[in-house]
Amino acid sequence: MVAIGLSAGAVARVRFALSCLWEVIAGVRVLRDPGQHAIHLPWANRVRPRLAGAGLLDPDAGLLWQLVPPAPGYLADFLTPPPVGLTPDLGQELAALRATPPDTVRAHLDLYPGPRPSALAALYADPEAGLRRLAGEIETYWRLALAGDWPRIRAVLDAEVFHRARRLAEDGAAGLLNDLHERVRWEGDALLINQRHCAAPDVPDGAGLVLVPSVFVWPSVLSIAAGDVSQLAYPARGAGALWECPTTAPDALGAVLGRGRARLLAELDAPRSTTELARRTGLSPAGVSQHLTTLRAAGLVVTHRQGRSLLSSRTAVAEALLSASA
Repeated sequence: MVAIGLSAGAVARVRFALSCLWEVIAGVRVLRDPGQHAIHLPWANRVRPRLAGAGLLDPDAGLLWQLVPPAPGYLADFLTPPPVGLTPDLGQELAALRATPPDTVRAHLDLYPGPRPSALAALYADPEAGLRRLAGEIETYWRLALAGDWPRIRAVLDAEVFHRARRLAEDGAAGLLNDLHERVRWEGDALLINQRHCAAPDVPDGAGLVLVPSVFVWPSVLSIAAGDVSQLAYPARGAGALWECPTTAPDALGAVLGRGRARLLAELDAPRSTTELARRTGLSPAGVSQHLTTLRAAGLVVTHRQGRSLLSSRTAVAEALLSASA
């Protein structure tokens, strides 16, 4: 059990952030032991040959591979510097990674058990050069394993933040923090994490806590401390359906609303953009927009802005229609 101290001032500064690096590191851990992350098997089976061909899965030479052991092995804190906001940028995060002080790199590497493999030994000997090499491997990994799926992943993460913001508005900080994951609960002045292989210190007043929704961290949570800022990465809602085949709408509902509108309602199990709905349904973006306008007018869909995107979600009336027709 790990306890992260949260004073009243720290709770007031709890914030959400999205991170490309968290998805990279958690994704490598999925590839390390895909049997423990069954919902991501379709993705793992698809990207593994590409990564192997680029040498990123080489147990002897791959620096990223050596730095990310299978769960529950230790993960160096410097791999995931605190993300800054809700608009993740891999380039900015890699710049922060490359700027890690050499003493910090060596201190974290000292926590890895056993003999130091060759790639880690080189990183220890020359952290600046090693971090440049690591950044290059992460860029290659991103291009081969995540770039093509990032719009879908980003839509899930945006929907998660929207959902949690509503939960905070309705139930306050206690309702938010106690609903993140079965292993996480807030009691008194501490956030308790039921995870043996994690050593986060108390969060001092004024630092707060960064909550990082992730698709690849499922089914567990990960918490780290970098300096005086702690982070908690937890599974985003909707991650389990990320690699599923498109949803089929009930025939009875299609007969009433039309197949296109019924299909859109079925796909809105999480807030989605017009572009994402077009990709998932095969409809044109213009057709999706027209259908959404009709569904909004009927009280079946609501739309809100998330950053630069407009995300639509179905209402309680639409949920009732889907349940009844099913």
